[in-house]
Amino acid sequence: MTSVSGGGGERLPLSRERVLAGALAIADAGGLESLTIRSLAQKLGVKPMSVYHYVANKDDIIDGIVDLVFTEIELPSPGGDWRTEMRRRADSFRRVLGAHPWSIWLLQSRTSPGAGTLRHHNAFIATLRTAGFSVAATAHAFALLDSYVYGFALSEASLPINGPESVTEVAEGMMHLFAAGDYPHLVEFSVEHVLKPGYDFGLEFEFGLNLILEGLAELATTTAG
Repeated sequence: MTSVSGGGGERLPLSRERVLAGALAIADAGGLESLTIRSLAQKLGVKPMSVYHYVANKDDIIDGIVDLVFTEIELPSPGGDWRTEMRRRADSFRRVLGAHPWSIWLLQSRTSPGAGTLRHHNAFIATLRTAGFSVAATAHAFALLDSYVYGFALSEASLPINGPESVTEVAEGMMHLFAAGDYPHLVEFSVEHVLKPGYDFGLEFEFGLNLILEGLAELATTTAG
């Protein structure tokens, strides 16, 4: 059995779980492009061929770490208040995507889902079906909520603004590039909203989520069954 060095110098047995944990750490630190069999073997302190005892290839590794990401998302609980459960799941989903930004483009791309992924999807569907949503309404809710969370997480990962403290510097640096008379509504929006003290793009998440949940509640009452 191949072993890797632990933090105290002890030799820890290599396993698929340790290989995937190492791969996840590499992707988080340097993006998916930094994840190779060689970089993974180096992190684990083993020869590259040792890695192949636990994973078939890079696709197998990606399937595995995508499944790990899904296991970090809080599962909604069937039988609870569905809005509370969907809100908790959406908030958790957003935090997890923020911690693993490389995964935003991948979570829906895999054709070999693992147990964590399947548990997640099953719990989501069960929560809404138990609450009285029809199969069709559940499908609408799944698509709408996930599109919103993925889209918001992508915006957060892409924006040059990293939290409220960087808003003024970034916005003012952009505003000097155009004349106020050419884009009066953009200037008004920037000055009266974005540049106000305490502005935080992340706060928009709850506003949008509230609207979606209100709309789904109305949908549920008209399509139950």
